[in-house]
Amino acid sequence: MKILVTGGTGYIGSHTAVELQEKGYEVIIVDNLSNSSIEVLDNIEKITGVKPLFEQFDLTDPKRTAAFFKQNNDIRAIIHFAAFKAVGESVEKPLMYYRNNLISLVNILQGMIDNGIENIVFSSSCTVYGQPDKLPVSENSPIKKAWSPYGNTKQMSEEIITFTSDVNDIQAILLRYFNPIGAHESALIGELPIGVPNCLMPYITQTAIGIREYLRVWGDDYPTPDGTAIRDYIHVVDLAKAHVIAIERMIGQKGKQKVEVFNLGTGNGFSVMEVINSFERSTGVKLNYEIMGRRPGDVVEVWSDTEYANKELGWTAEKSLDEMTKSAWNWEKELEIKRKANNE
Repeated sequence: MKILVTGGTGYIGSHTAVELQEKGYEVIIVDNLSNSSIEVLDNIEKITGVKPLFEQFDLTDPKRTAAFFKQNNDIRAIIHFAAFKAVGESVEKPLMYYRNNLISLVNILQGMIDNGIENIVFSSSCTVYGQPDKLPVSENSPIKKAWSPYGNTKQMSEEIITFTSDVNDIQAILLRYFNPIGAHESALIGELPIGVPNCLMPYITQTAIGIREYLRVWGDDYPTPDGTAIRDYIHVVDLAKAHVIAIERMIGQKGKQKVEVFNLGTGNGFSVMEVINSFERSTGVKLNYEIMGRRPGDVVEVWSDTEYANKELGWTAEKSLDEMTKSAWNWEKELEIKRKANNE
């Protein structure tokens, strides 16, 4: 059974490809490698014993995307990760985000319609809730005005999928996930941002390893217990497993409606300082950090109500914050070994 994973050499995509292959699915990855490395394919193979099929092109190209789907009309389901994802960058470059994130989705949906592909899992985000009036956030929480172009593209993408599903034979599961961190236990795949990281965890590990002089903490004057922003951090492997369950739910016709929505988180909110403390505790490494002003587009606090996903999907996030931060450090140390080997 062939599953297309767009953005499959990226952070969450690569971990999901591993989980799919370990369940016996045939994985085909499409990625333009704009924020990932081709070496990820070899590392997926080292973990699973199978190298995924791979095609490199940009999904915003309608002709190339249409040709791909025509050649691969035996795809049973799609997991769509391929998108730009940095809140701060989206504020600075809104058109880049709207062009990439929306046009690629439209081209994929057209390919599904033209080739009779019925199932799609969409990589959405808790950013669709904006700054919630009430915490924790459930699937029934109101969709608030987006705080960033990135969040807006996720809101718009969900609407595009829903309206398209209404008039076509398409089932969709929209997975709104919170903040994935950590790495595979093998330390063969993990988060590998190109350039200066926009996300907290790789910035922490790069600071600890000496690539960055210090960690920037964006704001310590939020109305939270320690003044830093609060998020629901989830281990990337726990997140990847939920995607496999979503695929099996659609293929098994177990969904209650054509478009379903699930929050994926741990149900716990941790502040930036709590993540820093966890990293220092789990690794024994002290971090150099400086407090900066608030970053545009960042909400104050958000974490998930996990009850619906736990019940309906039979899925629960299992790994602790210390396990997440330790696995991210193990991955960074492996990267450092490779960097030194390449410089010799």
